[in-house]
Amino acid sequence: MSAAPLLLVFAAALAATPLAPIAPIAPTAPIAPVAPAADPERLSERAHQDREIVYFLRPPETHAFDLYHDYTESRPGVARYLNVVRKGSAASAPSARLLDTGEVLKVEVLKGEAVLKSATPGEDTEGMEAESEVVVAHFPAVAPGTSARLRIAETYTDPKSYRLEGDELVFDRTFGRPRNAVVLPAGWYLTASAIPAVVSETADGRIRLDFLNPRPDEIAVFIKARRRPAGR
Repeated sequence: MSAAPLLLVFAAALAATPLAPIAPIAPTAPIAPVAPAADPERLSERAHQDREIVYFLRPPETHAFDLYHDYTESRPGVARYLNVVRKGSAASAPSARLLDTGEVLKVEVLKGEAVLKSATPGEDTEGMEAESEVVVAHFPAVAPGTSARLRIAETYTDPKSYRLEGDELVFDRTFGRPRNAVVLPAGWYLTASAIPAVVSETADGRIRLDFLNPRPDEIAVFIKARRRPAGR
């Protein structure tokens, strides 16, 4: 019963207190329309990216590895492939082939400045700088409604990402494509891998690791291996 007087006093106090006028709400600025994506490649579905890259490691003392990457080009009018060599790596012996016909394609190594000047709309020049080393493979322009399956091969030398530490081979490199594979040198066996991989053996007895990356970002592959004991 003691709560009733308190409620009455409170209500009376509220009634006696004049309410402050409500300030008008200032109009807000109109919301700007959302601009279209600057890079359509970032919106492409991961499942539709069909590039496959395979690395064949040479003996670690050389810091060298061969690689090839296959991909399908279906954009009408596109007639060349641009591969920007990573900083710290040196590319040599580039070659290219049209897998649909077996035709050997013209390949040249250019500076990024020259490539950027001649770039056409839709060409992927992301990460390219004036001093970049760019491997350019030329192929017949893709006709509307058709595609071209290409294979580009190179030899890379990179002492930072591929080296020998004591008696262990170390391969430390980021992969940005959905499907990547690494084949160890002949006579070496895997001891550690920082990223899950499917491990198998090739027909000539080399260890192969296949990495699947469904995410749109890179995976930091870190591999260690040792020489097989003599006679094994």
